[in-house]
Amino acid sequence: MSHSSLGHGVPARVTVIGAGIVGLSCAWSLQEHGIEVCVVDRARPGAGASWQNAGLVAPAVCVPLPEPSLLRYGVRAVSSPRSPVGLVHAGDPQLLRFMATMVRHCTTAAWRRSMATYRGLNERVVDSYRHQLEGGVSAELREGDVLACFADPRESAGFLHEMEEIVGAGQSADVTLLTGDEARQAEPLLSDRVAMAVAVRGQRYLTPSAYVTALAKSVRERGGKLIEDTPVTAVERRHGILVARGPGAELEAEAMVVAAGAWASHVLAGHGVRVPIYGGRGYSFTVALDRPVRGPLYFPAARVAVTPQDDRARFAGIMEFGSPDAAMRPARIAHMLRASRPMLHGVDWSTKADEWMGPRPLSADGVPLVGATRTPGLYVAGGHGMWGVTLGPLTGAMLATQIATGVVAPELVPLDPCR
Repeated sequence: MSHSSLGHGVPARVTVIGAGIVGLSCAWSLQEHGIEVCVVDRARPGAGASWQNAGLVAPAVCVPLPEPSLLRYGVRAVSSPRSPVGLVHAGDPQLLRFMATMVRHCTTAAWRRSMATYRGLNERVVDSYRHQLEGGVSAELREGDVLACFADPRESAGFLHEMEEIVGAGQSADVTLLTGDEARQAEPLLSDRVAMAVAVRGQRYLTPSAYVTALAKSVRERGGKLIEDTPVTAVERRHGILVARGPGAELEAEAMVVAAGAWASHVLAGHGVRVPIYGGRGYSFTVALDRPVRGPLYFPAARVAVTPQDDRARFAGIMEFGSPDAAMRPARIAHMLRASRPMLHGVDWSTKADEWMGPRPLSADGVPLVGATRTPGLYVAGGHGMWGVTLGPLTGAMLATQIATGVVAPELVPLDPCR
């Protein structure tokens, strides 16, 4: 029996620290159980990794980050200034601890164990979104195939091997190989440089900023309170009450959820959470197009995803291990431009705008942390890495059920934050 199911009492009010898609989904689902919520954020709703990422809701490719080839690729990648993978401060003690733990999980056996966990979650992703949309979240979730494009067919070997491993792990994925011409028929914006593509059918995408804004609006309309521009740096239990502390502010509650993204590790210190969380900074920008992009594109060699966003397209990519508070590095945007330009035509690159950097909250073992800590009444919803948009509504709903009922869903057991 999980420690989180013992001695349960239903809290009347819960404070959620962090207003990204994970924290807001947890708050929204707590309201479904009749629990009053207050969401507090260091900036504003969605200001972290949720605001302008690729916006893919793609359970077919939702997998743990640590895996054997990451070691081989990673050593080469971080040493190249033009690589889509990099380090901000190589000597950061937090980064060294994170990397050491992640390396230990870059084994086939660990990946397969984690993949079994993801498979159970991925099967429920679409239903979790449907529940929010039918429950009053006024936003769009669109269906579309993800088209992974390659300039050289040999570049596809790694991606196809990963898809084989995903299917071999029991996860459903509808995959079709396309020639370059077939890929251009599917997406006319692709240039002649695209020699082949892999279509992952039946996935979904959204505009993250619009979805998070709609989710926050729904939480407010249901009576929830949102407090902005209030960083929380620590939580302690004092006289039977949880107290969240930050510069110039103290908040009290009988139960709290830490959904603070890449800033969560400091807040969780001393509460029994041993898996490190660290920032995997991603970058994005938008450009205008001659015609709308029909659906999501992915350039695996450059680690760049392209998704429709109104009359423009959003380019998102880069995995930069570093502090979430470090400054944006313009060279990363320049790399994405260089890598993407040859693969497309009909793009007005001079219209580049909406440049953004957000830190994905990576867990060192590649599995999200969702559940109770060792401190009574304190819960975690974080460490989703690149898959916060895909998994946020589902894990938020499952944690809300745990808080409201004391019952830990089987899918949550491997996500125990104190594992």
